[in-house]
Amino acid sequence: MLPVIYSDEFLDHKTGNYHPEKPERLTAIVYALKNAVFAKKIAWYEPTPALENASLMPLLVKAHSPGYINKVREIATTGGGYLDGDTPISPRSYDVALLAVSAWLDGIDTVLTTANSAFVLARPPGHHAESDAGMGFCLFSNAAIAAFYALEQPGINRVAILDWDVHHGNGTQAIVETHPQIAYCSLHQYPCYPGTGRATERGFHDNVLNLPVPPGSDISVYQPLWEKKIIPFLTDFQPDLLIVSAGYDGNADDPLASVNLQPEDYGLFTNYCLGITRKILFGLEGGYDFHTLAKSILATIEPCLG
Repeated sequence: MLPVIYSDEFLDHKTGNYHPEKPERLTAIVYALKNAVFAKKIAWYEPTPALENASLMPLLVKAHSPGYINKVREIATTGGGYLDGDTPISPRSYDVALLAVSAWLDGIDTVLTTANSAFVLARPPGHHAESDAGMGFCLFSNAAIAAFYALEQPGINRVAILDWDVHHGNGTQAIVETHPQIAYCSLHQYPCYPGTGRATERGFHDNVLNLPVPPGSDISVYQPLWEKKIIPFLTDFQPDLLIVSAGYDGNADDPLASVNLQPEDYGLFTNYCLGITRKILFGLEGGYDFHTLAKSILATIEPCLG
């Protein structure tokens, strides 16, 4: 059984009819999973309510400034608004973003309890959120916060974050690159939003590996990078746990980038990860073509089933 952590409350982060990061992303994924040939091998879990998760707020302020957290809350509680031109906040967005963080923390607990993989289907995404600014559809840095939480658990001394979203996770990198117990690796289109993620960025402890790929790249570009760069980097780091910022906007049909991956390629990526460790937390980031998004998540989950 593969645990999937999801709540219908994640649909309450409203971004507007024409925004690509919309609730229908999740409904498409949930429909696909519940109708998959392996549907009976998925165990669905509701996330711990944010107010009941004692770890959440101390970790949130470890990743984000109190002023920024208050800003997100105030915009939501006063009826909504925008952090930037791409990043709307609706009246329930603050509460939903906290629940998303809680879901990622539950995911860590699940992976460590089962010594196997789990998938968090939550929104809003997080890898662009910096310590004092949200951007790129992201409010709180889910993956970085989950990594901090994992390091508080017994027997966890090193955590790796692999970001295969087509956009560089500038927020995740900025938050974790000063921590020697966390490694960050990103595959992303370059040049592309947000303009960060050069190969020369190595982190404060040689703990960052950025692999920019040009527009038009397909699996023939990605596969050698996995085999010659990513797998050696992660294997040498010897993580006790792997967190995957699982974005699917690298698909050829996705409207927000120009990389030509296919849904089945994410199954190959997952098999590479499983060769490093079975303790993997996958958490949803981008992916805006509903059909290929859902197919890609099916391709990600299937290898985890055994």
